[in-house]
Amino acid sequence: MSFSILGTGSALPSRVVTNEDLSLLVDTSDEWIKTRTGITERRVCTEESITELAVQAAQKALEDSGCSADELDLIICATMSADYTTPSMACVLQMQLGASCPAFDINAACTGFLYALDVAAGYFARTADQKILVVAAEAMSRLVDWQDRGTCVLFGDGAGAAVLGKGNDLLAIQTGAKGNISSLYAENGWGNSPFHKQAEGDVASGCSSYLHMDGQEVFRFAVTSMVQTVEQVLDEAGLAKEDIAWLIPHQANIRILDSAISRLKLPKEKCLTNIAVRGNTSAACVAILLDEASRGGKLKKNDLLALTAFGGGLTTGACILRWSR
Repeated sequence: MSFSILGTGSALPSRVVTNEDLSLLVDTSDEWIKTRTGITERRVCTEESITELAVQAAQKALEDSGCSADELDLIICATMSADYTTPSMACVLQMQLGASCPAFDINAACTGFLYALDVAAGYFARTADQKILVVAAEAMSRLVDWQDRGTCVLFGDGAGAAVLGKGNDLLAIQTGAKGNISSLYAENGWGNSPFHKQAEGDVASGCSSYLHMDGQEVFRFAVTSMVQTVEQVLDEAGLAKEDIAWLIPHQANIRILDSAISRLKLPKEKCLTNIAVRGNTSAACVAILLDEASRGGKLKKNDLLALTAFGGGLTTGACILRWSR
């Protein structure tokens, strides 16, 4: 027993930030960004909080599934940019949705939605007859340095959600990690502790919490990990690449996607993307893309979907899902 997806939802900020908008902030251009990333615009929180977007995505998923919040047995949120360190986003969601189940967050960066599905699968293995809400929500605009053209052009904000129920549609799943700080990281500050010392021996005044990325190293890791994890879950499920109806990958960079698709020898038209108008929404990428594909009528009953992602950690994940709706 694994699970079936009963419903999906997503939510985005109202503010659209174009490449032209960014060219007023940093030394860049629409052509420079599009040719290197495939992105033309992204959504960025202005008045909305990421919690509000997470609630909206969750409510849409519940409505789509025909379930009510009081039927939920568990809420799992994947995020690294929640509004609070504590309480968890999942606990705030539980309160605002009117649920009464256990709730917790996980942080696997951009692989968060896949990690959350893997955690949920463990709960279903223990107790099959239950309903679990998985939400992936990120406000990457609070983590990027808006004076660094190497990172600020890549990311956007948004939330995606799925309600999981009893079923056998998760055919295979793999998650992994390769501990690495230097390639992709954002530090936490030390506040105003008078006891913490910097390397120079001075009282710490905090540190940069901006996202730092070694683009070339992340590119190499991303392509390799996406290819390997997709091949692993196909093998685990006893499937061939030709059996896959859609590849639903993390939306990091169109060059990464093109390289991975080429190495997987999959037809490009089988790869779903929304990076041009969403950018990289970290953990929310795959969840948002899944919901948009569902509501756009692309997914047909019994389609086999390959979901894959990579992220800071460095983390990896992939799964094979049967779409039974």
